[in-house]
Amino acid sequence: MNMNDCLDLEDVVMRPQRMPEKAKLKRDLTPFKGLKFFNPKSANAPIAHIKKNCLQEFNDHTHTEVIQAESKVCTNLEDISKISAKVESLSFYYGKSQALKNINLTIKKNAITALIGASGCGKSTLLRCFNRMHDLYPGNRYQGSIWLYPEQLDLVSPKTDPLTVRLSIGMVFQKPNPFPKSIFDNVAAGLWIRGLSRRSEVEAQVEKSLKAAALWDEVKDRLHESALSLSGGQQQRLCIARALAVEPSILLLDEPTSALDPIATARIEELMASLSGKTTVLVVTHNMQQARRISDVTAFMHLGELIESQPTDLLFNSPKLTKTADYLQGRFG
Repeated sequence: MNMNDCLDLEDVVMRPQRMPEKAKLKRDLTPFKGLKFFNPKSANAPIAHIKKNCLQEFNDHTHTEVIQAESKVCTNLEDISKISAKVESLSFYYGKSQALKNINLTIKKNAITALIGASGCGKSTLLRCFNRMHDLYPGNRYQGSIWLYPEQLDLVSPKTDPLTVRLSIGMVFQKPNPFPKSIFDNVAAGLWIRGLSRRSEVEAQVEKSLKAAALWDEVKDRLHESALSLSGGQQQRLCIARALAVEPSILLLDEPTSALDPIATARIEELMASLSGKTTVLVVTHNMQQARRISDVTAFMHLGELIESQPTDLLFNSPKLTKTADYLQGRFG
């Protein structure tokens, strides 16, 4: 067994429901007979304890390659706690027209990931795959997977209920779309749908969400006024508060400032920056300067393909691929 074979262990640790073929599994895992793999659903278990268990299980295997493989397994366990989602070989079709081509992308936990690229490159199409918005129209179909962690839920699997997905994945659109109800009712709507009925708990969560959206001080004395009385920028922050209220696994933002004036845009950007380190955010933007200001990771897309994804500073300062550099320098798009 060589070390390349150890890469197949990731399939066992990260995606147990997608086991390799029986013959391949037997070939690759013969040295690990009897090994108890960590269940990613128990992602709250201390990594140190997991490592200790790994070492104990490997005690009987003295071959150097086995010890190296042990290190690989434990590293993968740590990686699980650092990601919110993983896109694997994802393609998407509007009828017969292919819009996304074999996308592979890791979404870091509690970080802001920006999707950039020219119009029509597939940014919004990819974003809407995460909460199954495409299911609203007949003829659309997915190939591949989007894994949500630590739940290990394939968001685009036909076996996964789209309503369950949308309860876990919040979304804010280009134009503000508050409900024609009070400010309070807008933020509380998702809580009521989830079955939270105790008034004191709802009020506390509404206040917490409005504060997170940097809107509480502006509306705390008018919570029962119509949300439609707010300015455009305030309405957009209200929509973000509404999405945050249910504590989503991932917050999707589809060009959230494209319809706003510069002052309102600055407030939204400040809000997004404050979410970094607390909430996993995936944002689509046409504004490369905005992506550079607010994101931790930037992914560049072109003609339905993911060209490159790196930490934002690295991608803008030293892109790996010529096509990325050409786009950033304005040679196309």
